[in-house]
Amino acid sequence: AGTAGRGKRAMYRKIRDHKGCARLQAHAEDIIAPGTTHRLVVFALVCLALVSLADAGGNKYKRGDNVPLYANKVGPFANPSEQYEYYTLPFCAPKEEERKQHHLGEVLVGDRMMKTLFALPFLVKFEDRTLCSYTLKTKEIEAFQRAIDEDYYFEFIYDDLPFWGFIGDKEQELVHGENVTLYSLFTSYIFTIAHNGDEVMEINWEHDPEQNLDITDASQPIDVHFKYTAKWVKSEHESRERVREHKESPQHLEIRWFSIFNSIVTVLLLTGFLATILMRVLKNDFTRYARMEEEQGMEVEESGWKLVHGDVFRYPEQKELFCAVLGNGMQLLAMVVGVLFLACLGVATHNNRGAILVSALLIFAFTSGINGYVSGNMYAKMEGASWVQNLLLSYFIFLGPLFLTSTFLNFVAVAYNSSTALPFGTIVIILLILTLVSFPLCVIGGITARNFSAPLETPCRTTKIPREIPPLPWHRQAVYQMVMAGFLPFSAIYIELYYVFASVWGHQLYSLYGILTLVFLILLIVTCFITVALVYFQLAVEDYRWWWRSVLSGGSTGFFIFGYCIFYFKYKARMSGFMQTSFFFGYMGIICYMAFLLLGSVGFFSSLTFVKYIYRSIKCD
Repeated sequence: AGTAGRGKRAMYRKIRDHKGCARLQAHAEDIIAPGTTHRLVVFALVCLALVSLADAGGNKYKRGDNVPLYANKVGPFANPSEQYEYYTLPFCAPKEEERKQHHLGEVLVGDRMMKTLFALPFLVKFEDRTLCSYTLKTKEIEAFQRAIDEDYYFEFIYDDLPFWGFIGDKEQELVHGENVTLYSLFTSYIFTIAHNGDEVMEINWEHDPEQNLDITDASQPIDVHFKYTAKWVKSEHESRERVREHKESPQHLEIRWFSIFNSIVTVLLLTGFLATILMRVLKNDFTRYARMEEEQGMEVEESGWKLVHGDVFRYPEQKELFCAVLGNGMQLLAMVVGVLFLACLGVATHNNRGAILVSALLIFAFTSGINGYVSGNMYAKMEGASWVQNLLLSYFIFLGPLFLTSTFLNFVAVAYNSSTALPFGTIVIILLILTLVSFPLCVIGGITARNFSAPLETPCRTTKIPREIPPLPWHRQAVYQMVMAGFLPFSAIYIELYYVFASVWGHQLYSLYGILTLVFLILLIVTCFITVALVYFQLAVEDYRWWWRSVLSGGSTGFFIFGYCIFYFKYKARMSGFMQTSFFFGYMGIICYMAFLLLGSVGFFSSLTFVKYIYRSIKCD
């Protein structure tokens, strides 16, 4: 247990840079005044601009300048979503509470920074300076014991640099033939700060094991004395970016690149093999149908996909829902592309994951016009009449489940008194962005599509009476095709999926967004190929109900991702408790639903292009 604890502590001495954005949260009420939608738009744009200006550098200081140390949060090491404010534990707190103002991204990830009693002036060394002395009562001792049992860690912020440590340790000893748990509270903190003359480059935390306080006996009050030491060392790096690059493991990156390359090559070979077979079969079909058309005076019975040319463009059932799925899928695709683009440009710093959330929120709001236009355009091509229902479905089909899930999880966080719970003001800001920006754009997109959309151009006319579909073998059913359709795209992403999960639901910091973009591109390509192939096989057995099937086949990767979520939760992570379980499966359910909508839409539009192509290549009556 002691070796494992030391290993975790050594891992958490890594430092990452952080550059905060302008403090807009305190002025939100002034910016978002009633009836001023344009101010909200300006506010959102300023948020995105300031988040995108995250800098790798630090502030400039002189010897003796005060650099405040903020305590951000504490929580169980295995439950990253279960976060609490630092002073919920009985540490010695300042008499007057002084909080750091947060931007929207920091609030969304649960940051609640508060100034501590630690004084670490720039370039000032000292040893064993007393922080505070007080007496721990029984309840306070028991609180520390529970925190040590759950392996609590803390996060401090120094000059926008986060660093981590553990509050204590425990070990088992055999006393009089019985196993006894001995609790130790870390009371002597050692801060090692690297500088380059006028900037803070990195900071490490460790404790002095010789001054640990034994808090095993909670029946009697215990006097505690917290001390801390400041060590300043000259950094060999000129900037925080250089520090971060130096900490990256070349061997780890080589292994990761090799795994990604191996996965991509395998998937591309399978996709190429499938495409070659499909093109050869199509060529044979075109030749056969052309020969049949050239034969004069002979009646030749049609078969295969040509036989259903009068039904292949028959509109699907539930047109409003179908078009809403396509609109949301295209909007989510635009959002993901935008977020990946900003991440590759360096918006997402190593520690400021809140920048990704703010970027996703604002890009989603400003791309709502894509949702309304795509949904309305397809609905107009399908000659739909219930436009209000179509627009409402387009707006709420994704935001509705997201709002219900987020509301439930926020109530859970409030019940646990967790800092993950969003403040009321933040909720109001998000709702205003979605209602005053997202909804009007969605409506404008729908109205534009209704007025300017052209009819659906099809190479074949649709018959009035639907053709009877022959009995299909079991492996041609929708469920089995979804399994086949989802497996290949999932195999292209499962390696990178582990690193994404380790970052979002663990304590690893994600940085290789170029690899993630490459994997996402491969995912889209493979989804297109596998969906097109399955649509062809479906039409070849004279089953023309490919509209919904293409969406289900393309989006089936979302079900595989959710299956991986279950596997990761049970075998890879050590999460426990109702709150963490709710957060994990709640938000991952939304992510998988988002993947279903996005990939389902990509699968449909690629299939629609393919179906138009093959039927345009033959002569239809």
